[in-house]
Amino acid sequence: MAKSRLVGEYPVIGIRPTIDARKGVLDVRGSLEEQTMNMAKSAAKLFEENLKYSNGESVKVVIADTTIGRVPESAACADKFRREGVDITLTVTPCWCYGSETMDMNPMTIKGVWGFNGTERPGAVYLASVLATHAQKGLPAFGIYGHDVQDADATDIPEDVKEKLLRFGRAAVAAASMRGKSYLQIGSICMGIGGSIIDSAFMEEYLGMRVESVDETEVIRRMSEDIYDKAEFERALKWTKEKCIEGFDTNPDYVQKSREQKMKTGNL
Repeated sequence: MAKSRLVGEYPVIGIRPTIDARKGVLDVRGSLEEQTMNMAKSAAKLFEENLKYSNGESVKVVIADTTIGRVPESAACADKFRREGVDITLTVTPCWCYGSETMDMNPMTIKGVWGFNGTERPGAVYLASVLATHAQKGLPAFGIYGHDVQDADATDIPEDVKEKLLRFGRAAVAAASMRGKSYLQIGSICMGIGGSIIDSAFMEEYLGMRVESVDETEVIRRMSEDIYDKAEFERALKWTKEKCIEGFDTNPDYVQKSREQKMKTGNL
C-alpha cells in the first residue's frame, strides 16, 4: 500500500440507523429494528467496497451500536463517533422518525440522509422533514432517495441510490481529508487570468483550508539543489509520457516557424 503523506488520520464514515421509537400495542419499533439496521449494514458494505482514501486503502466505516429513536441514543451514537474519529455521517431509515430527536446535530460533520422509498413506511417523508430541519438549523445535509418505489421488505440498494450514495461518499471523504490542510499556490495570477487568483476566503470558509504561497523560483531552486523525491519524479514522468500524449502544436508562431523550416529544406 502506498505510504500516506497526509498529516493526521483519514476521515471515518459513521452510519446512523434512525427508527420510529414508538412501541405500544403495535410495537412499531420492534417491527423495524432488523430492516433499519440492515440498511445501515448495506450502506457500510457499499462504501467499504467502493471508496478509497488517497493512499489506496478502503475507507473505514462504523455503525452506531443501536438504532436511534430518541435523544439518548443520538447522544450515545455521537459519543461513539467522537471516539472513532468520524467526520462524515450518513443517516439511513426506512420509516418515519422524530427528526429533531434523531438527526445529527454536530455542526462539524458532513451529513447525508438516505430515506428508503418503500410501499409501507414513509422513509421519504422523514427525509423531507429532517432535511427541512437541517436547513432551519443551518446544518447542510445531502438528501438521497430512490426514483422507484420498492417493496417494504426489499433489501437491495437500487442502482440510482448506489450512485447517489457513492457520489456523496467520494465528495465527503475528499472534503474531510482536505479540511485543516493547506492549498499551496505557486506564483500568483497566471497571464492575468482572474480565475487563477486564489480566493482565500473561499478556501477557508467552504473547504476549511488555509492558503500558502511561494514564488515560481522555488521550483527552480528545488531542481537545482535536488530537493525532491527522485523516485516519485520518475513515476510522474513515466505516467505523463504514457497518458499525456503531445499532439500538433497549433500555436501560430510555431506553425509559421515550422512552415519556414520546411520551405528551407524543400519538404513543404
